[in-house]
Amino acid sequence: MSQAVAPMPRVPVGARDQITIVASQYNQQFTDGLVQAAINELGNLASQSRVDLIRVPGAYEIPLATKLILENEKPQAIICLGLILEGETAHAELIASSVTDQLLSLSLNNNIPIIHEVLLVENQEQAIARCLGDKINRGTDAARAAAEMIGVCKELTKTSRNR
Repeated sequence: MSQAVAPMPRVPVGARDQITIVASQYNQQFTDGLVQAAINELGNLASQSRVDLIRVPGAYEIPLATKLILENEKPQAIICLGLILEGETAHAELIASSVTDQLLSLSLNNNIPIIHEVLLVENQEQAIARCLGDKINRGTDAARAAAEMIGVCKELTKTSRNR
C-alpha cells in the first residue's frame, strides 16, 4: 500500500537569481522569436532577477558557451535556445544529438538546470509554430521550466541541508 506524498512547496525565483539565455544566431528569425518569448515570460515570472543574453553563431556552439558561463558566472539556470532545420543529410541530427548530450552532461555535472530548447524541426511550418506562434512558443516554455527548476533546486538543496 502506498501513501500519498504531498508535493514540495515551490520556492519562487528571487531578486538575486541570475538566469542566462544562450541563443544561436543561426536561423535568427526563429531564434529571435524564442529569445523574445523567453525574456517576456521571465519578466512575468522573475521580474526581479538578472537575465543575461549571450548570442553564439550556431547551435553547435551553445554547449561551449554554456560551459564557460558555468565556470565563470554560476547562474541559477541557463536557457539554451536554437533552431535546427532538417535537411537532406544527417548533419542536423548529428548536431542536435551532440548538443543534447553535452547540455545534459553540463547540467548534471554542475547541478544547474540547463533548459534545452534547441529545436530540431522538419520544416519552416514547424519552426513558425514553435518559435513565432502565440499558441505554442518554446521560448515561453523554456522560461517557465527555468523558473520552476530554480525553485525545485532551491527546495531540494534546502531539504538536503536540513537532514
